[in-house]
Amino acid sequence: MNTLGAPRTPLAGRLAALVAGAVLAATTAPAATAFKFDFGSGAVAPGYAGVRAETVFAQDRGYGFEPGAAISDVDRGGADALRSDFATTTDPFFRFSVVVPEGNYRVTVTLGDPSGESITTVKAETRRLELEQVRTTAGQFETRSFLVNVRTAALSPGNTLKLDSRETTPGLGTSVTTTWDDKLTLQFSGAHPCVCGVEIERVEDAITVFLIGDSTVTDQASEPYGTWGQMLARWFKPPVVIANHAESGETLKAFRMQGRWFKVMSEMKPGDYVFLQFGHNDLNQRGHDGIWPRDDTLGDWVNTYSEANTDYKWLLAAYAVEVKRRGGIPVIVSPMTKINMRTGELNTTGLGDYPKAAVEAAKLADVACIDLNAMSIDLATSLGPQLAPKAYVEGLHSDSYGGYLFSRCLVEGIRQAKLGLADYLVDDAGTFDPKHPQPMPDDFKLPLEPRPPRPPGAGPGRGRGGATPSPNPGDAGRK
Repeated sequence: MNTLGAPRTPLAGRLAALVAGAVLAATTAPAATAFKFDFGSGAVAPGYAGVRAETVFAQDRGYGFEPGAAISDVDRGGADALRSDFATTTDPFFRFSVVVPEGNYRVTVTLGDPSGESITTVKAETRRLELEQVRTTAGQFETRSFLVNVRTAALSPGNTLKLDSRETTPGLGTSVTTTWDDKLTLQFSGAHPCVCGVEIERVEDAITVFLIGDSTVTDQASEPYGTWGQMLARWFKPPVVIANHAESGETLKAFRMQGRWFKVMSEMKPGDYVFLQFGHNDLNQRGHDGIWPRDDTLGDWVNTYSEANTDYKWLLAAYAVEVKRRGGIPVIVSPMTKINMRTGELNTTGLGDYPKAAVEAAKLADVACIDLNAMSIDLATSLGPQLAPKAYVEGLHSDSYGGYLFSRCLVEGIRQAKLGLADYLVDDAGTFDPKHPQPMPDDFKLPLEPRPPRPPGAGPGRGRGGATPSPNPGDAGRK
């Protein structure tokens, strides 16, 4: 199999090869797939497959619990086979995976305990927040539905994306994250998560929101990192699904050079959205970007540097125009602000003209813009020097609390831009004012999870995206 971007060719030849591959890309959809799973040790509901604590994932079975969690079966007895028993854990979380073809899927979960209170948070794939702290009292059950995007690295016949070492095992090409594998993975956590049943069904009519950008947007693999891209799904109900294609270290130029742009374009259909947030890496002029192998000369930042008021602005506008030409709805998002972790104050010079240029690019392309930079400045200023560092890891990347607040900024920006997406916000989305952010740090109760072990042979952890801590914690290295 040929990996796009792998041959040692000049930059122009590399781009030409990628364009050719994109033209050949096929969009053949596999047959619709549906599953029903009944969790627990009691009787299995008619039409469902029974899943017990010992049902560990196996490829030939096609589903099961991911290893490593202490899962318990509870059977309360009763006539309702689906709701009388459930799976739970005293660990921080457990994960359940199902092999599915690439596509969008409606997931319906039945949560609750016949004899006690349950509190369940549900995430999908790589920690995308879907349901936050669903509470039920004894004998009460909640059935909730949400959409999940599942994708593989296939780009066109005989070609795949150029994934980096945080996404695939070097030399083997096997995925080391739930982002690019052939499974739909659900993660359940909470004070007392109670999962009675899960139904999965492929859907063809979803409104897909593609996110493209860098490590401040990507699905970060573990705590303490958490981005607005990972939290955004929490605020939408079907038919909206979030497809987060952002990746650490990306720039406007590299996103196309690696074939990621063509992957998005091959999947996007008229009426879908593409949110674009770049800038944190586009400003780098020296050094090596870890998304490329160390011996690949394209990995030098000089090849992907874009000056704010020329290349960056025009490329961002050109991407947006291409989305419009294909019938999609582009939304340019300005990069969020940095802070100095020692002082808690804003790092107002760290991004130079890039936030302003992003806003100007939206005007050039005549598309919607969400000025996350301005909103994040208001948010950090409102939190103040003592609390603002609680939203960041090292001055640039947000933690789960910061990602949650920034996702609320995105929702407010969607409303202000009068985008049709606002019609599909969940009932408890409420309103959000960055100058009066809620929740405050002490009131943020989203369950956190420990850092998972890296698979054998995997590359460096995703965390900071390979960044080298700067002498000034308010600055960042590779993003």
